[in-house]
Amino acid sequence: MEPVRVARGVTQGLQVGTEANGTTGNTTPENGSLANGTGEVVETASRLLPEWVPQWSVRVALALAVLAIAWYGSNVLVRLLGRRVARRFRRPSVSRAVLRSVRASVMLFAVFVVAALAGVDLGNILLSVTVLTAAVAVVAAPILGSIVSGLFVLTDQSYEIGDMVRIIDAADDTTGFIEDITLRYTKIFTLDNTFLVIPNGTIRDRDVINYSAEDPRTRLSLDILVTYEGDLDAARDLIERAARDVDVVIRGGPDIRIGSARYPAAPTCYINEYADSGVLLTLRYWVREPYKLLTVRSAVQENIWERLDGADVEFAYPHTQVVFDDSDDATPGDGPRFDDRRR
Repeated sequence: MEPVRVARGVTQGLQVGTEANGTTGNTTPENGSLANGTGEVVETASRLLPEWVPQWSVRVALALAVLAIAWYGSNVLVRLLGRRVARRFRRPSVSRAVLRSVRASVMLFAVFVVAALAGVDLGNILLSVTVLTAAVAVVAAPILGSIVSGLFVLTDQSYEIGDMVRIIDAADDTTGFIEDITLRYTKIFTLDNTFLVIPNGTIRDRDVINYSAEDPRTRLSLDILVTYEGDLDAARDLIERAARDVDVVIRGGPDIRIGSARYPAAPTCYINEYADSGVLLTLRYWVREPYKLLTVRSAVQENIWERLDGADVEFAYPHTQVVFDDSDDATPGDGPRFDDRRR
């Protein structure tokens, strides 16, 4: 047993001596130190185990142990740094991006250690990765473009995790909540209980309406057409009262400021237009939260219907009158003349 151990020690000493003298290949000092360290660990583990255990199995076990420790350590590090990063950046999307970068850095270092345990020259790996990256640059261009767009999205602060947004599309509009923002895509949880994943390079080309930006209060408008014969002042008053009776509608208070303009917080009914069939009234009102806009709009219209039902106000709609011309100028057999009169 002793001669074998002595032979191993002599062989290890010769290897270390030749590496220190720079006679083994083209390993850089940094890579050589990492390789020497991992080599010593493998040799130490081999001495502690029985001789019948092959060295490659020791390397595999150590590699798996390094990956497991790196995975667990990255999770612990993220939990320790989570609150500090959140207090530092304030924005959840930026905090998540920083913590993901920390976890990726730890796992990347673990991969380098595993490669050293396997006896792979790290210099050759870096050179191969550089050549491979240059070769697939054309294929990876869309992914790189999404990553760059993701940096712009995080910097522009157009929307944040938890915001309610509406994506304007030529085919269909999508409304939902921002679930996650990464460097490659934005994940939206739609109101239809589905997920919509949009690449950052694509979402930057679309119009995004953010209902939750800074002030969640949202103004809605509703057009009502009433007849000319009704009481116009009573109609406007009843419509405003109908909107105020809905719980989520702001009933009054200080004017709401948007930029340099100020708008009344209470529901207000304006005369929009004297149309052909009646007077077009426009109701404008504010809601506290933008999460159930269609429900609020329906409740307001239901109240308006009930308020105007017994009042001296009628909803206007187009009428068509058929007038029979019985004058002497009419030619027999011509039939009735239609006069399209709308009111």
